[in-house]
Amino acid sequence: MQLFLLLLLTALSPQATSHYSSSTSTSSPSSPSSASEWRPARATYYAATNPRDEVGGACGYGDLVKSGYGMATVGLSETLFERGQICGACFELRCVDDLRWCIPGTSIILTATNFCAPNYGFDPDGGGHCNPPNKHFVLPIEAFEKIAIWKAGNMPVQYRRINCRREGSIRFTVDGGGIFVSVLITNVAGSGDISAVKIKGSRTGWLPMGRNWGQNWHINADLKNQALSFEVTSSDKSTVTAYNVAPRNWDYGQTFEGKQFETP
Repeated sequence: MQLFLLLLLTALSPQATSHYSSSTSTSSPSSPSSASEWRPARATYYAATNPRDEVGGACGYGDLVKSGYGMATVGLSETLFERGQICGACFELRCVDDLRWCIPGTSIILTATNFCAPNYGFDPDGGGHCNPPNKHFVLPIEAFEKIAIWKAGNMPVQYRRINCRREGSIRFTVDGGGIFVSVLITNVAGSGDISAVKIKGSRTGWLPMGRNWGQNWHINADLKNQALSFEVTSSDKSTVTAYNVAPRNWDYGQTFEGKQFETP
C-alpha cells in the first residue's frame, strides 16, 4: 500500500479522511521560526478510494490515523521534500489568484507525510508537476476542498512553514530484531521535523542513530533489558531529552511517549 500511494502521487496530473486544522488567514521550507512572507507554489489533489489508503507514505508513519495525523497531510515535490528530512513539518496553504475556484479567507494546516516523485516523462510545465524546480503540494481531496473548489485542478497557492501544535507527547515506536533497533518518531511539535536522534540504554552512553528513511531512525546495538532514553533534535536546533521512555522490559512493536517540544 505504501508503494501504491507513492505511485499514485507519481502519476498525478491535475486532479485523505482527516482531522483538519483550518483557519482564516490574513518561510522558509527549512525553518518555521523564520516565519516570513508567503511563498508561491501549486497544488493538486488525490482521492482516496480505499480506507487502506490512510496507511503509508514516504515518511514511514504507517497508519496516519493511529500516528495522530489523520489525513490533514500532504505530499511534497522533490524540491520541498529534502530527502525526507522535512517529514513531520507543518505547512499552511491558501488558495490565491483564481477567484473562480478559491474559497475566500480560508487556509489549511497540513503535515508533510509523503513524497510526490518526479515524472521525467513530462516537462515541469507540461504535466511533470512534481519535477524540479517546481514547488508542488499534493493534498487529499477533503483537504483541498477546504480552500478551493475541486474543479480548480492544478491550482496556484501560497504556503509558509509554521510551528506544529500537537496533542500529547512525542511517540517512539520501537521495532527491529536482535541488535537492530528501529525507532519511528511521531507527533513532534515545534518545527515538526527531526535532524538528529540519540538513544541511550541504562548501561550505555548516548549513541547516535542514523536516519533509515523518513522519520525512521536505526542503530545496531544490544539494548535489550535496558531502559531507553532519547535525545531528539529538530531542524531549528531545539533539543528535548526524554529519560527512561521505555522500561527495562520493553519489546519490539511497542510505542512509548516522552517529553514534547514547547510551542510558542
